[in-house]
Amino acid sequence: MTPNVSQAAVDAAIQIADLAREISMKYFRQPLDIEHKADRSPVTIADQQTEAMIRDELSRRFPEHGFYGEETGQTRTDAAWVWVVDPIDGTTSFSTGKPTFGTLISLAYEGEPVLGLVDLPALDDRWLGIKGQVTLYNGKPVSANENALEIAQASSYTTTTKMFDDAAMQRYRALADKSKFSVFGADCLGYGLLASGFTEIVVEASLEPYDYMALVPVVEGAGGCISDWEGQPVRLTSGDQIVASANPVLHQKVLDALRVE
Repeated sequence: MTPNVSQAAVDAAIQIADLAREISMKYFRQPLDIEHKADRSPVTIADQQTEAMIRDELSRRFPEHGFYGEETGQTRTDAAWVWVVDPIDGTTSFSTGKPTFGTLISLAYEGEPVLGLVDLPALDDRWLGIKGQVTLYNGKPVSANENALEIAQASSYTTTTKMFDDAAMQRYRALADKSKFSVFGADCLGYGLLASGFTEIVVEASLEPYDYMALVPVVEGAGGCISDWEGQPVRLTSGDQIVASANPVLHQKVLDALRVE
């Protein structure tokens, strides 16, 4: 049985997200040197400083917990409790002045995400999800769209089609072509908008755990569903293909569409 998330962990996530805002906004829309990692993904001083702060704060508050970060790597990921962090999800957006970037902070128990915070500093948007509780947007409860039961009634989000290899692109098109319309370039904002009832599907690939772990409690706490493309629950060891839908009926139809080869 998964233990309850402690109030100390919730408070830490909120307080650390506040500190992360100060760092990222100090650099947002300022001249930046953009480096590229081995996988060609961009990184800036804002990513590095933000994650360094988050790691230091979490290590001080929860020395027995593990840590899995995008920039500073993994420590004690075999621990029961592991924090999973993306300091700036959407570095490309951040570095080009687009405000859809966010900080993702998640806490996992035995690999299951049980706390997720999605914070978009430039938009003053914050979603907080805790396993077994209703998702909060800027402190108020939200819910996903329970009335969109067909793909044709649903809008679909993805950050970029460059996420998809040829095989995944074929599967994505099988879904997107059935949806009401498709929207691109959302980064983590798409999942928050789904939780708040403004869109119904988010489908992405080429993701890492720090890209998706925080999204799970946020989506599920709003009544939505999130899984891999085969319908398996999202865990720290999940693959790179993630899909979220506004309700269980729609999610099953989305999964069926994605299975088209």
